[in-house]
Amino acid sequence: MSQPRQQQVPPGRTSQMTPRPDHGEDSYRGSGRLAGKVAVITGADSGIGRAVAIAYAREGADLLLSYLDEHDDAEETARWVRSAGRSCLLLPGDLAEPAHCRTVIDTAVREFGRVDVLVSNAAHQMTHDSITDIPDEEWDRTLAINLSAFFHLTKAAVPHMRPGSAIIASTSVNSDSPPPQLLPYDVTKAGIANMVGALAQMLAAKGIRANSVAPGPIWTPLIPATMPPEQVESLGSQVPLGRPGQPAELAPVYVMLASDEASYVSGARVAVTGGQPIL
Repeated sequence: MSQPRQQQVPPGRTSQMTPRPDHGEDSYRGSGRLAGKVAVITGADSGIGRAVAIAYAREGADLLLSYLDEHDDAEETARWVRSAGRSCLLLPGDLAEPAHCRTVIDTAVREFGRVDVLVSNAAHQMTHDSITDIPDEEWDRTLAINLSAFFHLTKAAVPHMRPGSAIIASTSVNSDSPPPQLLPYDVTKAGIANMVGALAQMLAAKGIRANSVAPGPIWTPLIPATMPPEQVESLGSQVPLGRPGQPAELAPVYVMLASDEASYVSGARVAVTGGQPIL
């Protein structure tokens, strides 16, 4: 699949993308692998977050979906979740604020009684050719949304997690092969991978697993909203499979890591990169 040149205002909208991403709406088939679990997913309005939400719902999980302010996209995700017969709570707000991270977890606990799976997936990026072009505020915001929010969410969630619970973070192939135009984003994704490694060791005694997924180029609203049109057009051409991945192609990995089948998988980083290796 290729995509024409296009650009959006951040954070981007699914409805404005050509072609429309595949989130597994018509393809994902559940088999009860997450039956009875409660999951919190951030960045859940679109892209990878939407695909994970659809898959988790069809696997039997009830969900709290956290997102910034993309209300139309979030409502569409919620419709897919509810059509699978699962409970779904939408919670907009800015994860750059530590207090909102705590509100996300507190709301899930109040609504569902606990958190079994935390998927920290929300991300911010912008493209710049020079470090001198990166505003201080953008550096701070990128770290706050991508990295600090993961810390605050995890810190709030762990006291409500039982043995067998899972923490899953979205890192990136960029943590190993950092494109210079995405410097702040690269730093946060490397930090997430490192934090997951530490958490896997720190939380093992509690029976809580921590893993991360490292996507390659994936066709989500973040791409046309944060990259120049020529980079949008060539997205995925550099990887061995020669194309961008679809959000639906990541969902099975997030399901596996959340499921009891992955009971001995902790501290892992799973590459979904179209053939580009990670270290």
